[in-house]
Amino acid sequence: MEFLTIFLSSLITLVSPAGFVVDRVAQNTIRKQFKSVEQLEVRIDNAPSYQLIQGRVDRVRIAGRGLFPAQDIRLDTLELETDPIQLDARRLRSGKPKLEKPLRAGVRLVITQADLNRALRSPTVLKRLTSLGVSALGQRNRQRSQRYSLLNPRIALLANQRLQIQAELQEANDPQTLKIVAESGVEIIAGRQLRLINPTVRLDDEAVPEQVIRPIANGISEQADLRQLEKSGITARILQLNVTETQINVAAFVQLAPQPR
Repeated sequence: MEFLTIFLSSLITLVSPAGFVVDRVAQNTIRKQFKSVEQLEVRIDNAPSYQLIQGRVDRVRIAGRGLFPAQDIRLDTLELETDPIQLDARRLRSGKPKLEKPLRAGVRLVITQADLNRALRSPTVLKRLTSLGVSALGQRNRQRSQRYSLLNPRIALLANQRLQIQAELQEANDPQTLKIVAESGVEIIAGRQLRLINPTVRLDDEAVPEQVIRPIANGISEQADLRQLEKSGITARILQLNVTETQINVAAFVQLAPQPR
């Protein structure tokens, strides 16, 4: 969430106070938002050019491959295209660009299975994944769940919009581990909320009862709700989610609201 807010906010800095925009300068500005970049192209469309002085840009187009917003977190493909951007001309001349109207953009994102597993080995992602699981368990079970550590998580993308996650659970001060295998279909509700379809969980090859799985699945759905981004001034809607056996493809609409005066 933090990366999305920072990245969209960076687009308003592509217009310099002097009113000159060069694709290469814009590309360098976008590169600074990532730890590293394998390929990146940025195109600024604007005609006539004097609109820049007035804080108006017709369109920004970004196409990147192998983008790392954080260490060990790789985006295979990121494509973004904005609607016209309108900045406050007075603030722009003072060197402090600020949106005058909402910034709207279409986004296409591709994440491969290999990159997902790379991310799962990242301590930052593993910590957040554990936190998400604890939150999904509800207040009653949080204290008990915090005694366990999640080890060696790995994901397999399956056909028919399904995925499988395997990991090991280890209780504090106990060398023994418990193998957990969870599988579920996924879909997006109302463009904003993840829903798990027919989830199953096995602990050491023993099936977990549905009445135990259901509240956990509902908790994950509540945590993975894009309405949480609205606290940061971002409105996001998933237009398409496609899971194949090698990658996840996402098409989305994103809007960044101007900061309150």
